Amino acid sequence: MIPVYVRYLSREIYAAVLLVLLAFLGLFAFFDLVNELDEVGKNGYMLYHAAVYVAMILPGRVYELMPIAVLIGTLYALTTFARHSEITVLRASGLSTTRFLFALLGIGSVFVALTFIFGEYLAPPAERAAQQWRLAATRSMVSQELRTGLWVRDGRRFVNVRSVLPDTSLQGVRIYEFDERAALVSISEAETGVHEGAAEGWRLRDVQQTRFLGDRTETRVLPDLVWKSELTPEVLSVLMVVPERMSVWKKLAYPFAALVMMGLALPFGYMQTRMGGVSLKVFSGIMIGVGFHLLNGLFSNLGVINGWVPAVAALTPSIVFLLAAMAMMWWVERR
Repeated sequence: MIPVYVRYLSREIYAAVLLVLLAFLGLFAFFDLVNELDEVGKNGYMLYHAAVYVAMILPGRVYELMPIAVLIGTLYALTTFARHSEITVLRASGLSTTRFLFALLGIGSVFVALTFIFGEYLAPPAERAAQQWRLAATRSMVSQELRTGLWVRDGRRFVNVRSVLPDTSLQGVRIYEFDERAALVSISEAETGVHEGAAEGWRLRDVQQTRFLGDRTETRVLPDLVWKSELTPEVLSVLMVVPERMSVWKKLAYPFAALVMMGLALPFGYMQTRMGGVSLKVFSGIMIGVGFHLLNGLFSNLGVINGWVPAVAALTPSIVFLLAAMAMMWWVERR
């Protein structure tokens, strides 16, 4: 039997978190749409294409924003309880801090499950579909479902890439070039390819090129070859799994950040109203949430760059904020 106060807490916290999450999603969707406006009007890319694209990447935004929304929503709900002296009544009725914390963790288990579902099952296919939609809208064509690797249509060229490395460099590049009558003009094969900027394009290394000149062919070996293409590392990066999300530790640790955020919100609920109004505490929660988001991204990137143990890169931000929550709770209990 679930206690009455737990049902009351869960109802208020779920409503607050949902409201905060919707507000963040609306804000980020607006920014994403503004970012897409630069491409609207190019290659048949229309405003409704951009709007659909932004809508399709929202599951990924839910995954990224869930811990922050949980922190701010829980903090707002608990601060409201404190302002109405409801937490004081609960504590006077014999509710210990430990029981209160376990009640919050039980409520937070729903957010853990939702974060895992979005991160593992909804966001990846939605992001792939969004990118395919964007490429189709701009009259590009990309397929990565074939055993032969990634296939790209680049104007009159069809490009096959055997593999794309995490730094978006290419291995095993083969370029088939056709003329306006759809006749094969040349085939270029390169061992590797590196993008050198929008102006320079791709620089292919160790190139073997075969040109079809009417009734004869010409073969030559080139140390490098510049390939100008609309295919950019940004396009390749969204066709790949983000490196930090590939870590099993990352997949396991990130959903549980919601529980850490709820533990971090509890000390604010125990503070009296005279120690700061609701708006001040919610602002503090926003700053803490932004700090967690930045720290999480920082350790993910540092872990990839420096070759850290995946568990260290994935767990350190949550451990740091868990220790901060324990310190704050100890300080509040002492007062």
